[in-house]
Amino acid sequence: MDLRYEAFCFADPLFYDELQENGAPVEDFTPALPASVAGWVTTDRGVWRARHPDGRVLPAQGWQVHVSAGLGNASRVLAQVSESCTEHAVAHKHLRSPLTLLARNSKYASGDSEVELATIYPADDNELERVLMDLSTRLEGEHGPGIPSALQYGDGPLYVRYGGFAEQWVEHDGNRVPAVRKPDGRLVPEKREPTSSMPDWVKLPTCLRSSITARKGGARTQFPYRMVRPLHVSNGGGSYLADPKAGGDQVVLKEARPYAGLDEARIDAVERLRREHEVLGRLAGIPGVPRAVEWFTVSERHYLAAEYLPGIPLAGWLTRNYPLTRRSTTTVDLADYTRRALDIVEGVEKAIGEAHARGIVLGDLHPQNILVDEDHHDRISLTDFGTAFDAESADRPTPGTPGFRAPADRTGFAVDEHALAALRLWLFLPLSPVAELAPAKLRRIADFVERRFPLPEGYADAAVAVLAPREVPVEPTLAHTELDHDKPDWSLVRKQIAEAILASATPSRQDRLFPGDIEQFRVGGACFGVGAAGVLHALNVAGAGRFPEHERWLIEAVRREPPTRPGFYDGSSGIAYVLENFGHHDEAAKLLATSTRLVEQTTDHSLESGLAGIGLTMLHFATVRQDNEFGRQALTTAVRLAEALETAAPPGNSARAGLLAGWAGPALLFIRLFERTGESAWLSFADQALCRDLEECVEADDGSLQVRDGAARTLPYAGVGSAGILLAAEQLARHRPDAEAVDSLPALREACLGEFVAQPGLLNGRCGLAVALAANPGPGQPSRAAAIDRHLAWLAWYAVPYKNGLAFPGNRLLRLSMDVKTGGAGILLSLASLFDGNEVLPFLGGTPIAPATGR
Repeated sequence: MDLRYEAFCFADPLFYDELQENGAPVEDFTPALPASVAGWVTTDRGVWRARHPDGRVLPAQGWQVHVSAGLGNASRVLAQVSESCTEHAVAHKHLRSPLTLLARNSKYASGDSEVELATIYPADDNELERVLMDLSTRLEGEHGPGIPSALQYGDGPLYVRYGGFAEQWVEHDGNRVPAVRKPDGRLVPEKREPTSSMPDWVKLPTCLRSSITARKGGARTQFPYRMVRPLHVSNGGGSYLADPKAGGDQVVLKEARPYAGLDEARIDAVERLRREHEVLGRLAGIPGVPRAVEWFTVSERHYLAAEYLPGIPLAGWLTRNYPLTRRSTTTVDLADYTRRALDIVEGVEKAIGEAHARGIVLGDLHPQNILVDEDHHDRISLTDFGTAFDAESADRPTPGTPGFRAPADRTGFAVDEHALAALRLWLFLPLSPVAELAPAKLRRIADFVERRFPLPEGYADAAVAVLAPREVPVEPTLAHTELDHDKPDWSLVRKQIAEAILASATPSRQDRLFPGDIEQFRVGGACFGVGAAGVLHALNVAGAGRFPEHERWLIEAVRREPPTRPGFYDGSSGIAYVLENFGHHDEAAKLLATSTRLVEQTTDHSLESGLAGIGLTMLHFATVRQDNEFGRQALTTAVRLAEALETAAPPGNSARAGLLAGWAGPALLFIRLFERTGESAWLSFADQALCRDLEECVEADDGSLQVRDGAARTLPYAGVGSAGILLAAEQLARHRPDAEAVDSLPALREACLGEFVAQPGLLNGRCGLAVALAANPGPGQPSRAAAIDRHLAWLAWYAVPYKNGLAFPGNRLLRLSMDVKTGGAGILLSLASLFDGNEVLPFLGGTPIAPATGR
């Protein structure tokens, strides 16, 4: 589970957002800072406010000073940093608000999250020494969360790391990461490891030698456990499987860093771990509750060793066993699953009941902290007691996990009872977060659960009785949308989706125009995949029209902050494609010209970020402009891809095959080059590329072919998954039906027939499967048409009324999304493709309309 999504749920109840950048008034650090002085330039960029002396030119990289602080002392620490940097004329940046600091230091932030309050950029070693000596005096006695990737200076909240001052990027393991330049001119990834380190070509400044000595002395402290593997790493610490060095049973070792991993109640990881230690003591002896082994502290980090209870999280168990993801499910399959699921519910209820008998409320019960041991008859155990509290206290848990957290009117044991009721329904239809976004969905979920599974009479009704809102009744008019009709008016549905997208626009914001996936805060709100370019493209292709004011926003965004990535879905290529098609030719040309160096540095092969998307963009420009220079660049890019294909790395543990991340994207470029040149060698390369993606597929138990992701998970989706391979393979089959990859088409299609799909989107969910099934009508079409109709009918499960339109939740179903990759714009493109034969995505060509019943 990607916990980053929870960190973007704080700011808005409907959309993923950053706390600072959602347009709402926030408490700013400015009033606590010294007044600005002449000769300084101040610039706001995202969550940061940067200050530097006018005319000061910094080196591209060097030693940075990172300053951390807690919420209680942040204003005081920042005032001292600002005074010191102003006095010494040193460039620096700082977070703009306490809320942003909370988000970056939250328990949901990733383990490599940057938790510093401020970063200082000394121009040389002498300036570094002056800053450190001055601030170590000014900040004596202050505290802050540690920054593991940096070297601590003294005993205070000062940390030093060598890194880039200016933005420099390099590709590493398929991702663009911050970079530094070696003396020979090569860019290499900037080291941000769990422990501090420095490049081997950099000389350690004299002022840091004592810090290195202190660190080595601390490292010699005897640690009583040997780490086996990480179970979960977060901003506040981590959980690890570990062996005692003195011998004995394996344990789960939980780590907590002081002042780090704050929850919504601003409690840090150490306090939560102390609470867990205390609760385990009170629950000792209950089956399924781990025994506390010991508590100890090493180098200011706190550790709790607890008994290791085997099993996989219930969320993983459901992924392995849920029957409705398969192509066909028998009554026997449903009965067997129902029996096991009810046994699990009974086991959880029993464990919770025993905890309640001892006066303890767990507070945040959800499928990730329930373990199922399949080797011992699905035996249940519980984990993570950091949110537990005494039922007789006035405590309330932090908001908890969406879909399972109790509303504000529940207290004491009723908090866990609410989570248990949600779990009872989730095991049979895992759409609990949607019911939280739209409570009117609750009754529909319950009706489906009772109709589809052989459950005891009244099972779902009992859950609804607990889950139903008490204070604000759901309006009956919100319980149904146009999609709930037996024969929806699809032209009205498409109009309503477009209306919701347009109603969500925020042209006054600079960081984004339309709300979408959290990736827009990493790659920018202008890009094609999760940003404005893709949304505007979708509205136009689907017939909703052009919107000049929004196109101006896109142009101004690119001028204000040029993309630092050259890819199609996450960078300049996709934006240039849209601008060119809208007639903004000069802007498109400038954007491609300024990305030339980024393209030269790119080795990523993918359609999303790399050479495939870049090459297809160049081929498009060559066609629409009749410019052979663009054609030459496309050809050069394709040659680079063909060479890379010969030495492609073998499949890894994490899935990358599919349209966006895999070799299906390069296959599309090879196919389009064949269509342009008539040279059959390109089809051979396309076949080879698709076969490379097929190497990452496994046959599921229903005979379908899906992309393997880890040991037990498979993916059928278009972006990353087998539907993406299918879309490209159908294109190859039109030109070379005897190609090796084409043999896999039937099994790839089978993967698109499942009844249940977790998410509705085009590249990450149900709509992508429907579009892939419709890509090439042929033998067996009636069954495929029925499956397409089923996918369309199921869209009603996710549709949420928004303003006068219809919106859909994005990744994880926690918030609504309007983008192409995960949200409404992608669904709009899917419907335009299925009903009108429009090109569903750039470079895929028009999709033949598949006959279907009920449309």
